[in-house]
Amino acid sequence: MTNESTTTPSARRDWLVPALLLGLSAVPVVAGAFRLAELSVGATVTPDNARFFAAPVPIVLHILSVSVFSVLGAFQFSPGFRRRMPRWHRAAGWAVAPSGLVAAASGLWMQASYELPEGDGDTLAVLRVLFGSAMFLSLVLGLVAISRRDFVRHGAWMLRGYAIGLGAGTQVLTHMPWVLLFGAPGEGVRAVLMGAGWVINVAVAEWIIRRRATSPRKAKQPGAQRRPAVVPPIARLIGSSD
Repeated sequence: MTNESTTTPSARRDWLVPALLLGLSAVPVVAGAFRLAELSVGATVTPDNARFFAAPVPIVLHILSVSVFSVLGAFQFSPGFRRRMPRWHRAAGWAVAPSGLVAAASGLWMQASYELPEGDGDTLAVLRVLFGSAMFLSLVLGLVAISRRDFVRHGAWMLRGYAIGLGAGTQVLTHMPWVLLFGAPGEGVRAVLMGAGWVINVAVAEWIIRRRATSPRKAKQPGAQRRPAVVPPIARLIGSSD
């Protein structure tokens, strides 16, 4: 009875973290699968997809790498999985990190080579380059940190890179209220909503990183009390990993 009551919440949390992250990445992964199917069967060419048929390599690389990065990466941030299966964590990392680098690089490639679709503009193009570059750099710094066996910095930089890469999932949530209330957003509003998705993810990642950094010091101070903070549930779950 005691063992069941103490282990069940931890086991649930171990599955809840990847489940929530997989749910957040479900829409872009499924949309990517439909795009691949469209390209493979030779669907009708339209103004929306003509650029992909003209140059399919970057979009195919992007979809495949993002899917691997999102799905496997979701399990990298589960506290229990990391503790109980360190070998799996390291083995999965050999797929997660390269796929993330390919995802960021192919995203930048698409931005540089494809014509801007209707509804996009220069502001959104700048945001894509900014966050795509930040994702690539974060993953590189994460690899540099693990090569030096600096596990704290490795975890922080990989979390930043994953948060940016998962921005497409959050962008679905930032767009949904606007579309339901006002219809399709214009060029300026679309840029704001897209940017908000990345900013929200990065803010949550930074909150988790700072919480991990300050928790041990607070624990050493007798009588120290921690103020309850209002944060997203997923942040509380991932942030409790250490």
